[in-house]
Amino acid sequence: MTALIYTFIAIVCAIAIWQITNIFNLKGVIATERDNNTQGYLFAAFGVFFYVLMIYCLVAYNVVLLPESASVEGEHYDNLYVITMLLILFVQAITQFLLFYFSFKYRGKKGTKALFYADSHKLELLWTSVPTIVLSVLIIYGLWAWNNFMDVSDAERPLIVEVYAKQFQWEARYAGADQTLGRGNVRNIKGMNTMGVDMTDKNAQDDVPTRELYLPKGRKVIFKFRSQDVLHSAYMPHFRAQMNCVPGMITQFSFTPKFTTEEMRANEATVAKVAGINKIRKEKGEDAYEFDYLLLCNKICGSSHYNMQMKIVVQEEADFNTWLKSQKTIAQVLN
Repeated sequence: MTALIYTFIAIVCAIAIWQITNIFNLKGVIATERDNNTQGYLFAAFGVFFYVLMIYCLVAYNVVLLPESASVEGEHYDNLYVITMLLILFVQAITQFLLFYFSFKYRGKKGTKALFYADSHKLELLWTSVPTIVLSVLIIYGLWAWNNFMDVSDAERPLIVEVYAKQFQWEARYAGADQTLGRGNVRNIKGMNTMGVDMTDKNAQDDVPTRELYLPKGRKVIFKFRSQDVLHSAYMPHFRAQMNCVPGMITQFSFTPKFTTEEMRANEATVAKVAGINKIRKEKGEDAYEFDYLLLCNKICGSSHYNMQMKIVVQEEADFNTWLKSQKTIAQVLN
């Protein structure tokens, strides 16, 4: 299919170049009614092809989209995406149809003269007010969805996690029983203290450092982000969450995991996507892929940016608590 698309693009480009070169030979040439009819029917045929291709792409390439949101808050993001895309498709379908229809219907004909239409206050009001209202609703809904990710004021016993970015690696630190992360600063980086935790801060003693991110299902997680060197971006696509990691400051967002890793692996959309990936990998002689949540860097932060990722494991809360208790605190690691 990819080869067919490339071939089609090459043919279209060749035709476009040929037509452009013909422009220089049009001086003094007047299009006949036959020419106009030919171009009109060709344009109408292209319009049919355009809609068939659009429908095909919507159906055939749906598998490349992410499965449903793995976070509660991400559901609103998905709703906003679906509403926006439906509006775009609706408007696009109408405007493109009118473009093709009027181009065909009002092609040049002998004895037909174009009508000059100055203006219409009603039409001006219509196509100004309707987009304004629609965009205002989308923006307000978007701000409301954004606040769901950012507002942690109503969270009950949230999990506090610091995500630390550096070229080209992620590290994480969980707040201990005191529910407060100890201070951190790059000036404190030394030896095993790779996150620059201030060990003179009493709140830091029970913090738990880790190289993998474990999260409990159904519990609000508040992420605090720091960067050691350059601008990174913590991107968790399946949770519909992303936040810049800025050197010298702390940024944050929060979400509530909705599916464990095992539950997402059993999701129909995920199964179909993994099957497609493994088909390609098998043809290349590569090992089979198994789905995992990932934390990625979505800023081009250097030569190994593509490889800057961390595995995320979502578990039932009881299993998560067991895992967390088995981890050493930062005080134990450094001593």
